[in-house]
Amino acid sequence: MKTAIYLKVRQKLIDAALESYLPGENEYPREIHKAMRYSIFTGGKRVRPILTLASCEACGGNIKEAIPAACAVEIIHTYSLIHDDLPAMDDDDYRRGKPTCHKKFGEGIAVLAGDALLTYAFELLTGGRDPAVNNEIIRSLAEAIGSNGMIGGQVVDIHNQVDPDLPTLTYINAHKTGALISASCKIGALAAKAPKKKIDALKRYGEYIGFTFQVVDDILDKEGFALALGVDGARREAARLIAKSHKELEIFGRRAKPLKDLAVFILNRKK
Repeated sequence: MKTAIYLKVRQKLIDAALESYLPGENEYPREIHKAMRYSIFTGGKRVRPILTLASCEACGGNIKEAIPAACAVEIIHTYSLIHDDLPAMDDDDYRRGKPTCHKKFGEGIAVLAGDALLTYAFELLTGGRDPAVNNEIIRSLAEAIGSNGMIGGQVVDIHNQVDPDLPTLTYINAHKTGALISASCKIGALAAKAPKKKIDALKRYGEYIGFTFQVVDDILDKEGFALALGVDGARREAARLIAKSHKELEIFGRRAKPLKDLAVFILNRKK
């Protein structure tokens, strides 16, 4: 299956699941639920949850078992975007061509919508059949987005807005962007009840492509690594990371083809 078709099929699956999980926009109190749904359904390729499903598949698992975890990943990602867009953070008025949550609903509701999405993601993860697997998935996600993960990366980013050096950029990229992407892959393997060797391989694969994701962003925006290494140097670094990610997939054989293709998609994306 071509990557574009694979992404479209999986995106529809994720969107349908999110539609069924989230409270309806007319459910009281309406404003918070409208803000939550607005932020979830304003577009996006659903790359992170698709990585969760593809990782589960690579381990021979049933993707139905990974759908709640995949949706939790996307819900957490959306919460982070709502908060990143706030005036106290990146102060963005638009995302994906539409007004950001705080511009649409006000800052107070935007903060609460992000909080509500974050807590709902973990509520969603409590319903799995195997409590031990649930605990590992919850722990992995919590570690990825906490003060030593995504939030830590955001803190360092806030304090290094002007000409950060290469080690600082590396920390920001690995934590602010890479941590959740890596966890997305790891929890797919956990949902498939894969052995530790495969879980660790997919975690490393996720680290490489997560870092690549941000390097490509920097190339497109002409900032960060594109300034530190030059555009050509940043492109070489991204290609090196993708080659390393492919190496981690060798133990999965043909089942890893979607993950290989997704890595190349991340490398070659234009927006």
